[in-house]
Amino acid sequence: MIQTQTFLKIADNTGAKKIMCIRVLNGKSAKIGDTIVGVIKEALPNAAVKRSEIVRAVVVRAQSKLKRKDGTHIHFNENAAIILNKKMNPRGTRIFGPILYELRNKGFQKILSLASMII
Repeated sequence: MIQTQTFLKIADNTGAKKIMCIRVLNGKSAKIGDTIVGVIKEALPNAAVKRSEIVRAVVVRAQSKLKRKDGTHIHFNENAAIILNKKMNPRGTRIFGPILYELRNKGFQKILSLASMII
């Protein structure tokens, strides 16, 4: 579960490395597929995003377990997010690491089309 002041790794090529959650939209804690508002804590120089910029992101990997309808549990070793633009599309053009299929039900088909590995 992602809550305020949780650090997340960025899983796209916008140039940001780490983000800190400052607000969870739609509830107190975010799960995979939920949207958060965060501040960029680490970024590459000359990148599309800058350090201390406020951005929206969607959680794509979480350390907490996600239970599927078939009874299996999935969890990851890290918390990761993808930075979104105002139209709720990814700002980056590449996505790194595995992405869960459950994002399709949340309306993030563009993220799934950019991902190289869908679980």
